[in-house]
Amino acid sequence: MCGIVGYVGDQGSAEILLGGLQRLEYRGYDSAGVAVFDGTRTRVGRSVGKLINLVRQLAAEPLPGTVGIGHTRWATHGRPSEENAHPHTAGPVTVVHNGIIENHLALRAELAARGHVFRSETDTEIFSHAIREQLDAGLGLEAAVRAVIKRVEGSYAIAVLSESEPDKLVAAKNASPLVVGLGKGETFLASDVPALLSHTRQVIFLEEGDLAVIDRAGARITDQEGNVLQRQVHQINWTPSQAEKGGFKHFMLKEIHEQPRAITDTLRGRISLETGEVFLEDVHLTDQDIAGIQRICLSACGTAWHAGLVGRRFIEAATRIHCEVDLASEFRYRDPIVDGGTLFVAISQSGETADTLAALKEAQRRGARTLAVCNVIESSIARAADHVIYTHAGPEIGVASTKAFMTQMVALELLALFLARHRSALSPEAVRRRLSELVTLPGLVEGQVNQGHEIEAVARQYLGARDFLYLGRGINFPIALEGALKLKEISYIHAEGYAAGEMKHGPIALIDEEMPVVVISPRGPHYDKTASNLQEVRARLGKVIALATEGDDEVDAHADHVIRVPDVPEQLQPFLTTVPLQLLAYHVADLKGTDVDQPRNLAKSVTVE
Repeated sequence: MCGIVGYVGDQGSAEILLGGLQRLEYRGYDSAGVAVFDGTRTRVGRSVGKLINLVRQLAAEPLPGTVGIGHTRWATHGRPSEENAHPHTAGPVTVVHNGIIENHLALRAELAARGHVFRSETDTEIFSHAIREQLDAGLGLEAAVRAVIKRVEGSYAIAVLSESEPDKLVAAKNASPLVVGLGKGETFLASDVPALLSHTRQVIFLEEGDLAVIDRAGARITDQEGNVLQRQVHQINWTPSQAEKGGFKHFMLKEIHEQPRAITDTLRGRISLETGEVFLEDVHLTDQDIAGIQRICLSACGTAWHAGLVGRRFIEAATRIHCEVDLASEFRYRDPIVDGGTLFVAISQSGETADTLAALKEAQRRGARTLAVCNVIESSIARAADHVIYTHAGPEIGVASTKAFMTQMVALELLALFLARHRSALSPEAVRRRLSELVTLPGLVEGQVNQGHEIEAVARQYLGARDFLYLGRGINFPIALEGALKLKEISYIHAEGYAAGEMKHGPIALIDEEMPVVVISPRGPHYDKTASNLQEVRARLGKVIALATEGDDEVDAHADHVIRVPDVPEQLQPFLTTVPLQLLAYHVADLKGTDVDQPRNLAKSVTVE
């Protein structure tokens, strides 16, 4: 959440800053602003609401200059308002900040006692006043920033512009992402790679505790003591066109349609159908390490947690290792039992999810081996983990995750088969069979994606619904949770996912003729029991939308609408039942006219706890 962009060069910085912020809109925000040094002073423009409001403001009142910083804010301290929008200025110092200063009340009180007057409710404004105080004491900008961040507790990514040294920016990072982009005679700064792709694909990912001084010649990176550090320059192969809509009405719809390709890319180069082996290039566990794994803990938030619930079934079925799934936001607060016999798996699309990163570090502190499943190369979680499986979903711009969820499930199935093969829990023939089934997924998912028109027709009938119930059993229970989450995220209709066997333990009281109930009921070991639940819904006049296996005609008599899925082995069902529920949520939201790609109050990358 929140976005940072910075620029030092010879071009007009305001246009570059706005362009970068537009490419970070997917992160979620409620206000925006830029600051540009015009050769004499720093001028600031800020607005509440969508970025277009700031664009219009700057069109009427341009900000000339070639050095600047920009920000999109998602409110943490203080309501969304122009006063609380970034950047924040104190004297010659202007700052943008992502993260949360945990000791901001104490620091604010100290500064106020020394005569500093605050104009906002934010914790960020503390940075500008504290840095100004250090400049007034005679320090240079870099030394002033270094002195201040030593006193700050919490997470931050900051970019600082000062009229005293206007040919540079100073940036610092702790538990919140920052990326430096290298150009010719110009240097860029951003909180995520998409903001940079129109200008450069040469980037440096700042690491924990890094401080960077950015000017036209490039970036000099030091630690908090001032020691110069060498950081690797990475070539990013994503092109700007990969982050465009490609003719689709919304990024979310485009990304749903990209899922067959994303699955293929996540599998590519990692499997051998001939030998039944799985190759995970960034997992370096030895056979001895794998033999020593006594339990596996999967930890994630939101959609990634649902992927973990599916992954648990993959892992336990293949390896017979006990596996549990934790909400990362709760993991640290239950004194978890984690030790050297635990493999801790952190799942995150962005690799920057604050709660998941904190859970991973806690697991490491307790001695666990750690592995990350994430989409963004060199993200904080990927760098912090001992091992990593990258999902090759490509940029996901829509806030409601689709292709990232799909590829997380693929990655967890690959992990399950990798561990099973090395523990001899499955024979090479059994692994070959599972891999052969996996490689059929792109074509099967393609068929599901193309059901859009039929699902849109179903969606039209339920635009006025106030509540939805989603039911699933076994491996499809997490898909019920995910389907309900998608609907509530983008359509603002209340929806709940339940294990179908729990329906009689409460939710059945809600069912009446106004209640649409989505029942995930493909052929398999739980079919008869789920079919009974479906009939119980019908008996109470609930409106049934059933997901049923192709060729299953029995369900038609008990459902108002039937959406067909291919007849596949049970472990492939989640990949295919997911897609219709993504499309149902999308079409309901689109027909209601909500902001599908940037739903209110949500952020793509949740970088604060």
